[in-house]
Amino acid sequence: MSVTIYHNPRCSKSRQTLELIRARGVEPAVVEYLKTGWTEALLTDLFNKAGIGPRAALRVKQDPAPELGLAKADDATILAAMIAHPVLVERPIVVAGDQAAICRPPERVHEVLDRG
Repeated sequence: MSVTIYHNPRCSKSRQTLELIRARGVEPAVVEYLKTGWTEALLTDLFNKAGIGPRAALRVKQDPAPELGLAKADDATILAAMIAHPVLVERPIVVAGDQAAICRPPERVHEVLDRG
């Protein structure tokens, strides 16, 4: 099974999730999304696999979310903001097979690995 983690190495929760994946004997593909950015197709695919919409993955208090008024924005506006500002996406996101989840808390990664 292939596993991918959309990772921010500066985030302790993201680092903990990566450690939990490796502790299960899996070496995931690591995507540092702050460097690579997002596309609409990728985010849509990730959200569909996770069974969530953009709002559920939005870091509402993270700059520039408040300045952009994203707390009350529609999904299309949120998605466009996430593409323009990758930091707005909650982390880490782990994909295993056809399953994905935002792994906060990090232990949620076990659910994804078990289902994937």
